Amino acid sequence: MPEQPELTAAELVVTVPQPDDAGANTLDRYDWQASMAAADGLQLYLDALGPDKRLRSDDSRRILCEYQEDWVALDGDLAELVSAKHRDPSVDAYRTVNQLADDGGLAHLFLRWRALEEKPTCRLTTTGGLASGDPQDLEAATTILREMRQAGQDVTLPNSYLSSVAKLHSAVRTYSGKHLPSAWVKGSEDEVSEEDQRQQVARFLSMLKVHHSLTRRADIGFAAPAKFAKPVVEHLGFDVPCEAVWNAVYGLFYTRMRAAGPRADATISPVLSFANGSGPSTSADRERELSNRIVTVHDIDAAVMVAVINPAAYETLGSPIRLSRAAVKMRKGDCSDNSIERGEQLRKDYHHYWRGRLTGDPTAVAERDRLRRLLLRVSDKADTPLVRSNSKWGPDFWKSIQDLLDGIPQEKIPVGMDVDLLLGGISDLANACQVWFSDRFDVEDEIRRLREENRGSAA
Repeated sequence: MPEQPELTAAELVVTVPQPDDAGANTLDRYDWQASMAAADGLQLYLDALGPDKRLRSDDSRRILCEYQEDWVALDGDLAELVSAKHRDPSVDAYRTVNQLADDGGLAHLFLRWRALEEKPTCRLTTTGGLASGDPQDLEAATTILREMRQAGQDVTLPNSYLSSVAKLHSAVRTYSGKHLPSAWVKGSEDEVSEEDQRQQVARFLSMLKVHHSLTRRADIGFAAPAKFAKPVVEHLGFDVPCEAVWNAVYGLFYTRMRAAGPRADATISPVLSFANGSGPSTSADRERELSNRIVTVHDIDAAVMVAVINPAAYETLGSPIRLSRAAVKMRKGDCSDNSIERGEQLRKDYHHYWRGRLTGDPTAVAERDRLRRLLLRVSDKADTPLVRSNSKWGPDFWKSIQDLLDGIPQEKIPVGMDVDLLLGGISDLANACQVWFSDRFDVEDEIRRLREENRGSAA
């Protein structure tokens, strides 16, 4: 028989059977995992965008959910197994290597890595911290051993980390149960020495990254849009709430992590799959069978674009307080909710206008700068001692600006722009902290305070 080609890490992930499939059945209790997988997906997507901010049609980056581990990040032939463990504040940090192996899932992660011929890299993603002593020593060992591997050196055990490797080796033996590698069982035909076993653990540590002290479940809904979706929105240059993009992408991952939902390229059950002497399914066939668990960067791109086109459909429900800098400043100045909502919408329309003008119009940049100077002069003229005589002068200032904008001659307004869009420009300047509706204050601190208020309203 012809020699079979050696499989890559990505091919092994989809062809080697996993020992269980419990993860997808318990995901309803672990939406935090879906958030962390979505964060990885958005990072893959951001990395995949080329200089023209578009995906290549053949880009193969993808996330395989709830198979082998909580998810697997795939890029061509490469694979990274990710174990995601949420720890509540009452549990706090991992204090022993045994806790990392059991509660942190390192034992299970090691076993999957061994079953996949030691080819994937691995990552533990957790809200728990690492206590001083053995846990931090183990993390330090991963750094040293990884540097050896990446430098092309043999992974050897420095004397200072022999203890860390030995403790993880012991913990793997303790918490692997019936899944202990056959070569580790005394008396087995392929038995290896304990020294060789510890060398395997050292190689595993060279492939491992511990990503700890992450945002907990109670805070992820508020932190994730700004932390994970905002970089994508800013890179693409869209003027849409990052919450809308986050909700669209998170919903995609939440569905896939339950192995649910249709896909355009999914297949029905194979018919006559071995007819006429055809061979067993390939890794590509197996990956198609797993399509309802896979999120590609092209899936993420589609979700992002849908959210951009219709952001209102993905806005977070039960969030009564706008959290843009412009909205927070207007609220601090005691402007009404109606004024704030109008300012937010006009600011989006203003961005939409210039996005169209700046595409292929060489005069647009200079005209936009002239308009900005005009709007700053209007805001300066509206900011009078009479307006400020009221302790809450935001509404009077907002009205005064509109009166002044109404008086601007049409020839000074860019073609296709009306007075409402000029007001959107004022809101945009406020968002850039160049226009204020009250005395100056720490805007970021106020946003954090209002976010807590939002949280209480939604609870």
